[in-house]
Amino acid sequence: MIELPKNKKIILFDGVCNLCNQTVLRVIKLDKKDKFRFTSLQSETGKAIINHLGIDTSKVDSIILYEPNQAYYIKSSAALKIIGNFGGIWEVSKFLLFFPPLIRDFVYDIIAKNRYKWFGKKDQCMIPTPDLLSKFLD
Repeated sequence: MIELPKNKKIILFDGVCNLCNQTVLRVIKLDKKDKFRFTSLQSETGKAIINHLGIDTSKVDSIILYEPNQAYYIKSSAALKIIGNFGGIWEVSKFLLFFPPLIRDFVYDIIAKNRYKWFGKKDQCMIPTPDLLSKFLD
């Protein structure tokens, strides 16, 4: 396994998805306490984490939240756990975790399945600007 920051939560995202890339930029903006680092699912680091966790990417192909040496979350659970870290009004999202994952993931899966059609797709993964480079693992 590669060396990961021990005090950061890792967000794995679809690097060619326009919606995912815009969401990553929004998370960076809202992450005032600098809790997160990012890597694409397509990167070597992303693939190593996925293999380490034993995740089947044919079933999860858009977002994973990994808290090293603790837990990982997928789909709607990952999204809600990320949002809940922003503090303030965003903490209200934690209440959505009380809904069964089957219901939450149904909505999530509809968006994930149509994300390229609705929001577009890039030819290659996003390349972070120099001022954002420190937020990415590779």
